[in-house]
Amino acid sequence: MPRSVLIVGCGFVGRPLARNFLEAGWQTHAITGSELTAKQLRAEPFQVRSLDIREIDAVRQLARESFDVVIHCASSRHGTASAYEAIFFEGTRNILATLNCGRFIFTSSTSVYAQTDGRWVDENSEAEPERETGRVLRRTEDLVVSTGGTVARLAGLYGPGRCVPLQKLLEGNAIIEGDGSRLMNLLHQSDAAAALQFLAGLEPAGIFNVADNLPVTQADWYWYVCDILDKPLPPNGSPDLNRKRGWTNKRVSNRKLRRLGWKPLYATFKQGVRSLVNPSTEAGK
Repeated sequence: MPRSVLIVGCGFVGRPLARNFLEAGWQTHAITGSELTAKQLRAEPFQVRSLDIREIDAVRQLARESFDVVIHCASSRHGTASAYEAIFFEGTRNILATLNCGRFIFTSSTSVYAQTDGRWVDENSEAEPERETGRVLRRTEDLVVSTGGTVARLAGLYGPGRCVPLQKLLEGNAIIEGDGSRLMNLLHQSDAAAALQFLAGLEPAGIFNVADNLPVTQADWYWYVCDILDKPLPPNGSPDLNRKRGWTNKRVSNRKLRRLGWKPLYATFKQGVRSLVNPSTEAGK
């Protein structure tokens, strides 16, 4: 019998992830919190249904089914701390209490690392976020790990149709904050999906950082991209210290996951950005 997977959240990461599993021969199911989104995804070759994981009675609709893997990669849709609590913590608790699955994977964020001095951080580093949204993620991580599940801490996501600094540059709204030395830890959409699929096949549970191989300063990111696009560098401006997930400055190590055999298709931001500017660019070049 083919293995089965349930993708919770069929958005920026969940949709290509579902396609990956289907292509690999898995019975692939996906749920989304929006009936409209479910209707828009009916053309997909995998099953999609609308279901609100914040409501345990809704999750019980799936209780008769059994899944080899459940992956929670739903989005908060830029929500408040209360939205994080409902979607991430309560949603995860409802899933774990109700569904029969062999492995549970929760997608968290490298924003839980609050370091500001540019140091390297790995899965053993202190993760004490200042913002309430980050603290919700940490409580959810602890819940998942306590039940033998897996946590994937994703770096800053980008890909086709989603790259915040590139969009700001093209719209003329970009600034280089301070001296531009703040570090950015990035992850291409394709690599996020591939890493979650990779984690589904691992025996060891626990926490894994998922990022590309090269953290980059904000100034170097804009220098490289502006050179490609033949645009002037953005002006310097004051740092935004009121970011929703807090002001941090650190280098996120992906060594633990790479030692197990995973490697990103877009090893650095350079390959990833070129793939956005020139879609014909091959990954890894």
